Amino acid sequence: MGHGGLNVPGNLRNNLASANKPKLLIAEDDFENQKFLELYLRRFFDVNICDSSEVFCTLLEKDDYDIILMDISIKGSKNGLELTKELKSNPVYSHIPVICYTAHAFNRDRNNALNAGCDAYVSKPSDVRTLLNSLFELLKATKKNLSLEELEIKLALSA
Repeated sequence: MGHGGLNVPGNLRNNLASANKPKLLIAEDDFENQKFLELYLRRFFDVNICDSSEVFCTLLEKDDYDIILMDISIKGSKNGLELTKELKSNPVYSHIPVICYTAHAFNRDRNNALNAGCDAYVSKPSDVRTLLNSLFELLKATKKNLSLEELEIKLALSA
């Protein structure tokens, strides 16, 4: 039986509810994208979502996140690139990996995101497996301790 269209073994599927999931903060202003990302990614992550720079800052101060998924265009006084620059210049938060996940798909947008401090760039729309692989690869690269379940999911995704 698949898990959200993925071929995840039954014992792994049963362990997902109790797994110690990495904490993911998503900054996304489009309501449909928010719901899709939440429904899909909450299987693998402890997800919080915000739609503005102000709510982003509030959530960031309240919890310890393992990774951030950042859209460039969000509501509020700052865009995603400005927030990323601030995040990466603050020693309290600079260790948190940031994936720019945006519909801004030109090469200059990618360069701007990486220059702002994003650790990876994924343009919308993208295959959900591509996004998941990017999230897991970045967590692995930043030496976050992935649980056995998360590593097995990653292997199932790449098969």
